[in-house]
Amino acid sequence: MERRTIGVGALSVGAVGLGCMPMSWGYSGSRRRGEESVRAVHRALDLGSTLLDTADMYGPFTNELLLGRVLKERREDAFVSTKVGLLVGEQHIVANGRPAYVRRACDASLRRLQTEVIDLYQLHRADPEVPVEETWGAMAELVRAGKVRALGLCAVGARGGRRSGGRLHDPTIAQLRRLQQVFPVSAVEAELSVWSPEALDALLPWCAERGVGFLAAMPLGNGFLTGTLTPGEGFEPDDMRARHPRFTAEMMAANQSVVAGLRRVAARHGEGVTAAQVALAWVLAQGRHVVPVPGAKQERWVVENAGAAGLRLTSRDLAEVAELPAAQGSWE
Repeated sequence: MERRTIGVGALSVGAVGLGCMPMSWGYSGSRRRGEESVRAVHRALDLGSTLLDTADMYGPFTNELLLGRVLKERREDAFVSTKVGLLVGEQHIVANGRPAYVRRACDASLRRLQTEVIDLYQLHRADPEVPVEETWGAMAELVRAGKVRALGLCAVGARGGRRSGGRLHDPTIAQLRRLQQVFPVSAVEAELSVWSPEALDALLPWCAERGVGFLAAMPLGNGFLTGTLTPGEGFEPDDMRARHPRFTAEMMAANQSVVAGLRRVAARHGEGVTAAQVALAWVLAQGRHVVPVPGAKQERWVVENAGAAGLRLTSRDLAEVAELPAAQGSWE
């Protein structure tokens, strides 16, 4: 698989990563299979999808434990990205950016992942009660201690910026400017897909200008852009899509034109090319510093996603995708 670099430290990863969250958290619990997920991670590494993206809150903790089973055998083959800063309660999620907590959380992640170093340690969310510089400083100490190789930030996701007339990622960019004064940011992780292209406005260019890698989260629109979801089929109560405005039966039906457009492009590239692969190839085409991180928990989806690294969209393809209707339904 083609290799791409993340950050000024030139950390090398496969062009398509693997989002591991669905294996343990966020999606239908009844469809999780530990052994199946372990096989999927092994398959991803076999195919060159070396970036494994997880977080201590996924499960919580169980996703890191699952990856640890693979890393114990194949640490040299993997690029490990995990996150800190969020705690999961019974019915809520809270931020904790206190330096002492960050240090403890890193040590705990290292134990669960069965590794001596984390390649990319990301701040999941800033703690409103702690200056972000203090949290970032504690993370920088972990780099100096040899426990972490590089630091990254997950986008704030302040959708309220739209309501106040600002751009979606302005709060993240403001935060990044503060962090850069403390210790270099190697990567930013934020949503980017055909139906959520907002990062193209300012965040992606900001990263490109500064040599900061961009990890594209949810590049398949939480599964919608694969074309495998049926409007009205419904989701289990623990599936986050059950509460997402774009996954109501009405909105899923209204957005089928987006999937249809991706399928038309796929058809021009031959039998076996899928809408999902076109969606990922579109993300890859947004810059050499961009690495899509599609979530998957089965080998067949891992194989399909990895195949997108070899798909080159033409100028006609990109123009056609650009002309697709905007997705309907939003958090507003």
